[in-house]
Amino acid sequence: MTVCLICEGSYPYILGGVSGWVQMLIRENPQLDFVIWSIATSREEMHEYQYEIPSNVKEIRTFYLADRKFEKSKRPVRLTAKEKASLRSLLLDDADRIDWEPVMVFLEKYGARLGDILMGKDFYHAVVELYNRKYTRVVFSQFLWNMRSMYFPLVCVLSGGMPRVDLYHAVSTGYAGLLGAVASHVTKCPFLLTEHGIYTREREEEIIRSDWVIGSYKQLWINFFLKLSRIAYLQADRVVTLFEVNRQLQIELGCPPQKTGIIVNGVDTARFSNLPARSKEDGRYFTVGAVVRVVPIKDIKTMLLAFDRVKSKRPDARLMLVGPFDEDRAYYEECRMLADELGTGDVVFTGRADVTEYLPLFDVMMLTSISEGQPLSVLEGMAAGVAQVCTNVGACRELLDGREGDPYGPAGLIAPVMDPKAISDAVLTLAENEALRKQMGENGRKRAKTYYEKKDFLTAYQKLYQELGGNTHGGNRV
Repeated sequence: MTVCLICEGSYPYILGGVSGWVQMLIRENPQLDFVIWSIATSREEMHEYQYEIPSNVKEIRTFYLADRKFEKSKRPVRLTAKEKASLRSLLLDDADRIDWEPVMVFLEKYGARLGDILMGKDFYHAVVELYNRKYTRVVFSQFLWNMRSMYFPLVCVLSGGMPRVDLYHAVSTGYAGLLGAVASHVTKCPFLLTEHGIYTREREEEIIRSDWVIGSYKQLWINFFLKLSRIAYLQADRVVTLFEVNRQLQIELGCPPQKTGIIVNGVDTARFSNLPARSKEDGRYFTVGAVVRVVPIKDIKTMLLAFDRVKSKRPDARLMLVGPFDEDRAYYEECRMLADELGTGDVVFTGRADVTEYLPLFDVMMLTSISEGQPLSVLEGMAAGVAQVCTNVGACRELLDGREGDPYGPAGLIAPVMDPKAISDAVLTLAENEALRKQMGENGRKRAKTYYEKKDFLTAYQKLYQELGGNTHGGNRV
């Protein structure tokens, strides 16, 4: 069986998170062949593989969104009345009012010429209609180019040839989900969708906080990403996420409930169960660890502010941030500058490293993300018996407190997002109570071994691959 994994802004160009999950899925399924369909920003930002590519990856196709430029149409596209209606519906209607079947046919037919359509009169007239409905307070020329820039990435992701495989598996909605949906529609092959975080909600949070989208354009962009997710949900045979809260969000966003399911992440708990003891020198410190990429969504600045408060109460404390910092160099430099301005001391950025070398040093692990799915770093820390302090995002509360029927106690403490005082108070609570800290670490170890073993995660996906790959294309789609 050949599986096409569709990745957006991640594997194999970005370390950690979803990319690490993809690498594990490929490496631990040597009996399967994989094709990687990767959507990347630009060749400058994503030009080197960050992973050793397993031998069962037979091909890597990369779409660079920055490679395509707006060009004036030399040969206008003549749409039928039905195709014009589909274009208008895609641009003007809310996601729950669109008739998705003719829209899918339209995207399939004109994938290679969407650029011509964006510069053509039919797109222009539809944009004028939308403008007159809701947006007359903004400058029309700006509105028109916002609409073109919004839909232009579809030109990139839909203009290339589609690999012929047994199963398409997108690891997010967004452009990756759209690509999987259209490829499935064209080839009549099954389509599996996995969401770690809920893409639509993540983009909504990003857009609301952003400076690059202003005023009334924010809702326009939010609705656009909702439409992309809806296409993927409706075309997919199965939609998988990591925990129940996310499954409910998918249903709220328009995914048919009968398609949804949960497969939790897993780690090799044996790998973390017999780590060496720390040295006498390391034992002089109370070590707060973070296994994390240094990027804005992980909110490293809040982590530094929280640790500064910890350090003021515990002079023997040190913070070790284990993970790559070259994904967003500007943000990394801002974090280094903040650490210098605070003058906290004993803050170490290790860069990319083997986490098993650092986990034995940690007394407590800290995660201050503003958005997460089901973080593997927390599971690894739990498997190593390290007490956790996490913000209340994604599945963190479920990991630390357990699901219904879980007999183990808390594996750490939950704190609000972007609240340095609450986060530092949680760390200090564990710092001053060694018995509590060790008990929470042991609770986490037991929970990881019982519910989050890697072999169970792999078995679930192997079963799903066989189920979908062996079925005729059909089911409840658009």
